[in-house]
Amino acid sequence: MTAIEFKNIGKQYRLGVVSTRTLTHDLNRWWQTSILRREDPYLRIGETNDRASRGKSEYVWALKDINFSVEQGDVVGIIGKNGAGKSTLLKLLSRVTGPTVGEIRARGRIGALLEVGTGFHQEMTGRENIYLNGAILGMTKAEITRKLDEIVDFSGCERYIDTPVKRYSSGMMVRLGFAVAAHLDPEILVVDEVLAVGDAEFQKKAIGKMQDVSKGEDRTVLFVSHNMNSIQQLCKTGILLDNGRIAYSGSIGETIRQYLKDNDQRISHIAEPNEEALQLLQASISTSDIYAFHPSSELTLHMVVAVREKIHQLAIGFNIYSSYGYPLARADYNDQDMRQSLEPGVYELTFCIPPHTLATGEYKVVFDVADIEAKNFAGPNTALTFNVVNGEKVFGNAFNETNSLKCSVIRQPWMTHFQKLD
Repeated sequence: MTAIEFKNIGKQYRLGVVSTRTLTHDLNRWWQTSILRREDPYLRIGETNDRASRGKSEYVWALKDINFSVEQGDVVGIIGKNGAGKSTLLKLLSRVTGPTVGEIRARGRIGALLEVGTGFHQEMTGRENIYLNGAILGMTKAEITRKLDEIVDFSGCERYIDTPVKRYSSGMMVRLGFAVAAHLDPEILVVDEVLAVGDAEFQKKAIGKMQDVSKGEDRTVLFVSHNMNSIQQLCKTGILLDNGRIAYSGSIGETIRQYLKDNDQRISHIAEPNEEALQLLQASISTSDIYAFHPSSELTLHMVVAVREKIHQLAIGFNIYSSYGYPLARADYNDQDMRQSLEPGVYELTFCIPPHTLATGEYKVVFDVADIEAKNFAGPNTALTFNVVNGEKVFGNAFNETNSLKCSVIRQPWMTHFQKLD
């Protein structure tokens, strides 16, 4: 049975203003749409929602030509870069705003957690807001009372449940909001990026609850996140949005692969040459699996360095940090002969990180190049981020976060290649 259906959905906004700015435009819109029953003339003026470029029109399509359906019980991950239209899509489904064109059909009650504090009255207590949200979803007071203890226990906010929510932290607000949305029996659960606000323990609990809702209770879940591992752990199918349009729809593994492929520029850096004595010209991260980084992948870190003055003591390498900024490992070149004398030129270096060194998660690599003796650094450190995700099929023992900390004791250099290019 089809739970959600989007038919030719489009959502247009005018930049900077709410109305059409002039009385003439407003009257013309009213005459064309209300009297003559024609299409709004101002909707024909619009551009692709590319936030990175300056457009000529005052109108943009946040979403355009959106067509897809979701079967009951499916868990669908919606991914895309910032500004792609993910949150707008969920707001349309949740009826927070209406589509400019097109039709949305949804079967059953929708429980939505879109932003921190959405649907909460700041002056009311947590308990009162549970009843308020339940009433909005169409629940009776008796039904909410029956679920109340379970909601409060899941949220972990029992001590503050009779305190006005304006006193809550953002994390507490998300906990309570998710608990309400997930426990008041919605046929469709819509969750935006807000889980990123919660701590690791709550994120694990929330993902487990969404799995229970979809599998055990046969309810439909739409999940938006930038955490590829959470998306892959929870979802079976995915939708990739790009500039307000569907760029890909299919299995979650292939959707993530397309996303990483389309955003490959995030893991490379090219600098404009200058006259500094020492400069990092290029830095990149690649993998044996082309676009997707898996725990079983061999990662290659490539660097090109310009040396314009003789170096006597070179330090070159990188640091690996977790998504929380925790330092995991340091690798650098420590060849004593090279560090004693390095003539001017352009040098190419390659570091190799062996398979099963990094667990699933998001990582940041910070490259640095310096002449220790002259205290001369190659400009600001260059940082690149990447995600390690499980593959479509995982055999053997899966690595976890505890295993990944083993790389904090790695001291041997991973350099596999060094040569002078000119």
